Amino acid sequence: MPMRLRGGFAVACAIAAFVPPATEAQMPSDFDRKWSEARSFFRDHLEEQQMVGGSLGLFRGTEPLAQEFYGWADLDEKRGIDADTIFHWGSITKTLTGIAILQLRDQGLLSLDDPVVDHLPELRAVHNPFGDIRDITIRHVMTHSAGFRASSWPWGGGEPWHPFEPTEWSQLVAMFPYTEIEFEPGSRFSYSNPAIIFLGRIIEELTGDDYEVYVDKNILKPLGMYRSYFDRTPRHLLKYRSNNYYVEDGAPKANGLDFDTGITVSNSGLNAPFSDMAQYVGFLIGKGERQSDYEAILARSSLEQMWQAVLPMSDPVAPSEAGSDSVGLIFFIPSTQPRIVGHTGSQNAFNAFLYVDIDGGTAAVAAFNSEGVRKRDGSRRPDSSATLNAVRARIFDEIFPLFR
Repeated sequence: MPMRLRGGFAVACAIAAFVPPATEAQMPSDFDRKWSEARSFFRDHLEEQQMVGGSLGLFRGTEPLAQEFYGWADLDEKRGIDADTIFHWGSITKTLTGIAILQLRDQGLLSLDDPVVDHLPELRAVHNPFGDIRDITIRHVMTHSAGFRASSWPWGGGEPWHPFEPTEWSQLVAMFPYTEIEFEPGSRFSYSNPAIIFLGRIIEELTGDDYEVYVDKNILKPLGMYRSYFDRTPRHLLKYRSNNYYVEDGAPKANGLDFDTGITVSNSGLNAPFSDMAQYVGFLIGKGERQSDYEAILARSSLEQMWQAVLPMSDPVAPSEAGSDSVGLIFFIPSTQPRIVGHTGSQNAFNAFLYVDIDGGTAAVAAFNSEGVRKRDGSRRPDSSATLNAVRARIFDEIFPLFR
């Protein structure tokens, strides 16, 4: 594996793997040139930003059209990034939570217009200056328009003795008397992590399963995502797990292979390799020989309902969503590309995106394992959010249109 020194540490540069799903005649004539330009753009950005590692994949159904792997999964062990590397997907987990809620809706166990408090009576302690707490529905929660605050920790959270995230439902319940609804429910978008925790809790209350168990049984396993899991890594998968790195002045510091998202798991607990994420995007794209299996997980009509724009995303809390101008039921919908749907994820030093071009039948997935330490002026280097947005825009503008 060739190596170059950049910013004080070694970067391993893997060769891209190109795997056509069928014959060359079925591929867009300009694909090779466009992908070559896109992969160079991807690599140049990661190198310039002094990233430790990252991956980019383009899929048609579950099959990889092209993949690019850059750098290291673990610097100390000299493990390079490859197709088996397990990344943390952060808030992309929310899309699984939304699908689980639609499964329960289709089974008649809830309605999207149910007051959330009917399922979680503890929410009666929340102060709603805009009316009755019963005015807040599951639909509001799924569109980030319920009025709840953005973060799961409203106070501090940065001390060494603090847990990474709240670990128990009782900790959130203890905060409810000191929680206030910040705007009239349904009036606008404002990204909220606590709101999605409530969806995870509803899933547990209605099914009797822990959130992780329910999603594994009803989404991950049926899709064949056998190396996907929540929070801490099973021992047999540790050799595939990517570390994550905070970088300061070109010097990366490992942040640890594992961390526990606690009660916020329905927000951001998913870990998976690209091969498993290919099974997920295949489900989102749909059609093909597995459609009957997909329908058994969630009816296509219900999935399409999640992709209908509900509110514009004009929220300073989520500035990294530049270009994703509307929200459906959990999913983001770029206004300039209305048939593209997906989500981004960011936690610790991981940053990722997953977007599907419904009309083209293709999907793009990317993940990075590095983030710069925030400087006094607010800047970071590397700035993985900026890199994510740049790569995503390139895929939207140059690659997806080839397949429509």
